[in-house]
Amino acid sequence: MESLNKILQHARQRALENGLPYAGALTPGEAHEILQLAPSARLVDVRSRAELELVGRIPQAVHIEWAFYPGWVPNPDFASYLNMQIDKEALVMFICRTGGRSNNAATVAAAEGFAEAYNVLEGFEGAAEPATMQRGGINGWKAAGLPWTHG
Repeated sequence: MESLNKILQHARQRALENGLPYAGALTPGEAHEILQLAPSARLVDVRSRAELELVGRIPQAVHIEWAFYPGWVPNPDFASYLNMQIDKEALVMFICRTGGRSNNAATVAAAEGFAEAYNVLEGFEGAAEPATMQRGGINGWKAAGLPWTHG
């Protein structure tokens, strides 16, 4: 297990290299390690309720929908819910299905004053298999064998 400082250094370096507007970008494994090393760190799952119920949940993750299913209507209250549920001083990580919505959520969090906002790259399900378009086997939280439960 790497030290918390080393993990965060890698994440911050990725953010610098990619011009990201938030503190850093983490692999799913790094995000899980942070949850073990820093009990006050928070993981915010921004997937829809339907995704949580059909695909699975991450234990102890806070759930704030980025967009609502069906129709993927953006959640106009996302920032308000984030500010109500998460301390701005906390190290906060965002995860979605593949890393796109969580990138947006981390960007909003940084703009809201969350200095330690991180995106979890690859998301919960990761990239799709080219032949089948199925997710969950190439990369992401599930493929890494990290803790999750069925909806």
